[in-house]
Order: sequence, then C-alpha cells, then structure tokens
Amino acid sequence: MSDYTMTIDGEAVSAPDTFGVVNPATGEVAAQAPDCTREQLDRAMAAAQAALPGWRGDEAARRKALHAAADLLFARSEELGRIITLEQGKPLKDATTEVLGAGVWLKYFADLELPREVIQDDDNALVEVVRRPLGVVAAITPWNFPLLLAIWKLAPALLAGNTVVLKPSPFTPLSSLRLGELLRDVLPPGVVNVVTGGDELGAWMTAHPTPRKISFTGSVATGKRVAASAAPDLKRVTLELGGNDPAILLDDADPATVADRLFGAAFANNGQVCSAIKRVYAPESLYDDVVEALAAKARAAKVGDGMAEGVEYGPVNNAPQYERVKELVADALSGGARAAAGGRPVDGPGYFFEPTILADLSDGTRIVDEEQFGPALPVVKYRDLDEAIARANGTHFGLSGSVWGADPDRAADVAARLECGTAWVNTHLALAPHQPFGGFKWSGVGVENGPWGLYGFTEIQVIHRAKR
Repeated sequence: MSDYTMTIDGEAVSAPDTFGVVNPATGEVAAQAPDCTREQLDRAMAAAQAALPGWRGDEAARRKALHAAADLLFARSEELGRIITLEQGKPLKDATTEVLGAGVWLKYFADLELPREVIQDDDNALVEVVRRPLGVVAAITPWNFPLLLAIWKLAPALLAGNTVVLKPSPFTPLSSLRLGELLRDVLPPGVVNVVTGGDELGAWMTAHPTPRKISFTGSVATGKRVAASAAPDLKRVTLELGGNDPAILLDDADPATVADRLFGAAFANNGQVCSAIKRVYAPESLYDDVVEALAAKARAAKVGDGMAEGVEYGPVNNAPQYERVKELVADALSGGARAAAGGRPVDGPGYFFEPTILADLSDGTRIVDEEQFGPALPVVKYRDLDEAIARANGTHFGLSGSVWGADPDRAADVAARLECGTAWVNTHLALAPHQPFGGFKWSGVGVENGPWGLYGFTEIQVIHRAKR
C-alpha cells in the first residue's frame, strides 16, 4: 500500500489516523488515506487565506501556473489513470482519458478572458465593472470522476484569483492526494490544499468561517445540507447535484441507428454519471425494437476489472451504491418489470452488476422516478408525446435530457420543452469546457464551465471615477 499525503501550505502532511480505500473490483482495501483532523483543516484554511494576496495580485502568473499544471497532468496521465482505476473502478483507458480531459479543462481556463467592462465613459465619469476573487474556496468533489471534477472547480477558481481547500470523496481520495503532491511543484504554497476524510470533514469545511465560497458536487440530500450550513455565513454556493435524465425517442427515430448512442450515454462510466441517460421514453410503435436493440448492447458489453485488457465497464464504485442498484432493480422486477438483459449481480468478488435493460414498467416505479446511478436502464412506453414530455418533466430533477428523431428541427422543438439545464438533440453527454453545465430544480444551483462558471467564483465590483 503506497503512502499518500495531504497537501497543506505546500507541504506533505500525514494524519494521526488513516482510513481504508477499497478497490471496487476486489472489494478489498487497496490503500490507506490520511484522516484529516480539525486542527489540520484549520491549518489548511489559514494557509489558503495567507496565500490569497500574492496569488490574486498576479494574473499572468496564475495563467502560467494553470498551463504548467495542465502539462503536468498530460505527462502523468498514465500514473494518475492507474490510481483512478484502482480506487474508482473504471477501465484504465477511460481513467487515462479522464486525466487528459482534466488537462484540457486547465488549458481552457488558463486562456479564458477575465472581462473588465466599461459601462460609462463620458465627460462625467469612467465607470467599469470588474470581477474580483471571492477569497478561499472550499471544493468538495464526488467519486465518479474524482480528478476531472476536481479540476472543474480548481481551474476557474484559481484563474479568478481564489485559493482552494479541496476535499475529495472518501471513496476516491487517492487521485486528489496525488494531484496535490504534483501541484506542489507548480503552485505557490497554500494556493491549493488537499485534505481527506469522511462526511464529518465535509461538515467542518462548510461551516468553517474562512471560505467565502463552497463548490460542491454530489447528491441532492448532501447538497441541501451544504446550502443550509453555508446560509448563516452567507457563503456563496455552487451545487451540482443529482440528475434523472430522460431520453425521449420520437416516432420517426430509427432504433437500430440510435441504440448505440443511447446505450453509450446511459452506461458511460457504468451509469455513474450525473447527466447520463437514466430513463428512456419510447413510442409504442418502436418500443419492442428499442428494448431489444438496447438489450443486445447490454448482453455484448464486457464487464470486469478495469485494469484488464478489453474491459468496457468496471464495477460499481462502492458498496452502498452497489446495494442501491441491486435494490432498485429487484424492486422493479418484483413489481412486474422484465429484465430484457442483465438484472443480477455478477458472481465473484467486487461490486459488479450486469448491464441491465428493464422493460414493461412505467413512472411510479422507483428506478424510473429516482436516480439509480448505476448500470441499469428502464425503458418506458408512451402513446402521446405531450404525455411523455410531462412525464419526463414530472420529477424534482432537472439536470439534462435529450430528444432523438429523424427531423432535427422537430426534435429541437421538443427538447426546448424539457425542464433541464442542458437539452440535447440526437446526442447526450456532449460536455465541453466552454459549455455551461448546471441544473434546474433540485439538480443544482449555479453552473460550472465556460465564462459563466468562471463568474461564479467572482464578485462584481464597480470602479467609478468621477471626471468633474
């Protein structure tokens, strides 16, 4: 088991206690991570606060450092990818792609403009609107894309001139710890501090008096607690929470043509993507063909240890999520649903579950109404398109959705009726650093990515200079 250290004020820091990090492909503890104490968190916050003046005062140095950090990730993509596969479970190819994607995000923000807007320039006054950093940012990240989603927060926060204390999920702390170790070579001490621990550490961070912003990605329930904890201190928050993304197939869609893309967008990262397709609505005339086309993809999928050659889908990341997937599939089957493919755990060690396509079920079934976040996809039949849209919108979620059909203009008109932050047409999971990402309703507050994500890490200040 390798030794991983926290990063506080640019230094390697261990902790009095550690906690085990499980390899989900085996179910066995593969490494130990430091369990941050309250005093160590205070030190990390103090280091971030002390680093603020120098960091926010030199925009050119910030941009140079972000480029250097990106180059570092590109150079260490294989090393970091293996760590992600060990702790998260995804195939090594996908894990390495995640690291490379994190580098792309860093490069994008390193070159993104920080606008200084002149809103008045006349004989009376010169009035400018500038964006200033908020201060220390507490960043709390999930286990599905542990490195990429950390960079989604770090890159804009750092460009804007903030400093950061980062806490990864206790299920996947190792890649963030290693990231912190590597960043010591390219960032001034205190600019990025990485601490690890359980839910208690997250609660300490959100209630801590130092941060002026909390950026959180995770479940709806935890997001509500984060917002409640931030409210007494009026901390700014960005919350990227759960999704139950619908995909609506129109009656002119070709099941054979769209099945591959539907399956890919539903089962990416083994279904553990907040904006993955979580339920498919198919018209009666196409229903059986859609179910069978998706089931054929599920039956052909290669599931196994992410370190093995040719594996397409790894395990569910952790025991609680594995149990949830089992529970939701069992509930659907006991209620009359049919497993067109899969439907069972895979025999043997680890948290493996068969890629599952569920048919003959409808809204009101838990796996349709709730977010499964795993390798099981319900396909729901509809007769009337307006009814399908209403059912797609009839949840507390509103992250993303997609519409599929032969006429892209018609599909776009339907997509515009979805109540969600991103509505795709004939695609899904098309994410990019320049494209804002956020949710309606319980799926979140604020957005990440693009200039809009950058602005979320800033305060607006008016500079008004009188001319007479």
